[in-house]
Formats: sequence, structure tokens, C-alpha cells
Amino acid sequence: STLGKTMETPNHTGLDPSVFFLLGIPGLEQFHLWLSLPVCCLGTATIVGNITILVVVATEPALHKPVYLFLCMLSTIDLAASFSTVPKLLAILWCGAGHISASTCLAQMFFIHAFCMMESTVLLAMAFDRYVAICHPLRYVTILTDTIIARIGVVAMVRGSLLMLPCPFLIGRLSFCQSHVIPHTYCEHMAVVKLACGDTRPNRVYGLTAALLVIGVDLFCIGLSYAFIIQAVYHLPSAEARSKALGTCGSHVCVILISYTPALFSFFTHRFGHHVPLHIHILLANVYLLFPPALNPVVYGVKTKEIRESVVSVFQRGQ
Repeated sequence: STLGKTMETPNHTGLDPSVFFLLGIPGLEQFHLWLSLPVCCLGTATIVGNITILVVVATEPALHKPVYLFLCMLSTIDLAASFSTVPKLLAILWCGAGHISASTCLAQMFFIHAFCMMESTVLLAMAFDRYVAICHPLRYVTILTDTIIARIGVVAMVRGSLLMLPCPFLIGRLSFCQSHVIPHTYCEHMAVVKLACGDTRPNRVYGLTAALLVIGVDLFCIGLSYAFIIQAVYHLPSAEARSKALGTCGSHVCVILISYTPALFSFFTHRFGHHVPLHIHILLANVYLLFPPALNPVVYGVKTKEIRESVVSVFQRGQ
């Protein structure tokens, strides 16, 4: 009923077709101020953690290795994705400043989803890195050269951008003749599409296809990489060697679980969980955007000895 009353209020959009209004989390409006506290904490952790990773890897020659270069790509993407969402999210939670122009909304939609696709590509590249390191250790340096790593970074950017590029144009052809109030905390693709009056099947089909191409293909390839890794590890002669080899994959496996678990929950509840309350949909979508960028640096910092030692070394030199 709250959502219905809000959507009937013309003051939110001023009947301006070029302006949308982000409602926040319908049904939890009274908790918006309290919800801003964990958002602030996660945003701060994202900035501090990822900048620390970038500074440490840049200043420590011993960390100029493929796995840490991929980690820098992941940190850069996480920072960019956080800056695309957190400022507007806090403005909504603090003072209800949900007004957003149509062009800004489309830009936010493009960057958020493109960065998520780029992150998935980098996670796949990190799985390939572990596969080469364990299954072909003697060829590791010759396969993952600086040129190859740079090309993988370019592929990640181009893939995410190209897959997301049609979505703003597909939405641009739609008319929004009823409401411009988006019941969400950011311009999520399907949340905007649901407001349109015309035929939205091309938008729905393309959105589903792009998501399956990224999540489905990348998860399959990551699973395949780890199947080969496990097969190679169990052919090692000693238990100590097997434990050491699997230990090098621990951080990456944790990051995969942190990144893909909320993404899959959000994806499936959004399309098949028709009886799931709207605020649960939105909370899951925000967990997917806020938690992985904040936790990825912590996971690698805690579980990777080289990064722990390098962080201490950098701070000691600074003192």
C-alpha cells in the first residue's frame, strides 16, 4: 500500500518524462537511516581495502605476478562499481533524494551491469591462472606474459561494455506513460523495464540472454578449470604437496562464492520468485553490489601470506 500511494504521488517526478525517482526499499522506509550505517561501513571498507591492494601491488616488485595483476583488475572494477552505486544509495537512504534524470539513470544502469560482467570475466581469468599454475607450472611464465594479461584486461572491458551496450538503446525506444517511480535503490535493468507501457519482450529476452552468457558461461569454465585442477592435484605424490597446491586456490574460491552466490540468488528470485516480497529482491540486489567489493580485499589480505607481509612492509616504510 505504501508503494501504491508513493507511485500515485506526482510530486516525485513532476510529470517530467526525462526524470525518474528511485524509491529506495519499499516497505522499509522507516529503516532507511539505519540501513545507511552498514552501507557506509561497506563503502568505506571497499575504498580502503581496494586502494590498499592497488598500492601494495604497485609498490612491491615481488607481487608483480599474474595472480596479483588480476587482483588489481578486480580491485579497480570493484572501486568503479562502488562509486557508481554507493553515493546515490546513501543520498536516498539519508534524505530521500531519489530524483535522477533519464540519461543519468541509463548511464548508471550501463556502468553497474557492465562492471559486474567485467568482474565475472576477471574471476574467470583468475581461475585460468590457477589452472596454469597447478597443471602446467613449467609453462606458467611463458603462457601468462604481461602482454597476455593486458589483453585479458582489454577483453574484460570490451566484453562487459559490448554486452551491456544494447540495453540503454532498447530502453530508449520504450515509453513510460504511467509511472516514473522505480521501486529500487539504483537503476536496475528489469526494474526500469517493468515501468514501460510498450512491448518489453526484446528487453527481457536480451537481459536474460546476456546474464546467461556471462554467469552461465563463466561459471561453467571456472568449474571446468577446477575439475582439471583437482584431477592434477590428486596425482601429486604427497599429501603435503596436494595441500599446498589446493591452498593456493583458497582465496579465489572464497571470492567466487562471495561474488556468485548473491548474484545467483538475486537472479533467480527476480525471475522465478514471484511470491518473494519486493524488499527482499532489492536487499539481495544490494548485497550483490555491496558485499563482494568490500570482502574481496579482506579475503586476499587474510588468506594470502605475500599480501599480508607486503601490507606490513609498506606501512613500516611509511612510518
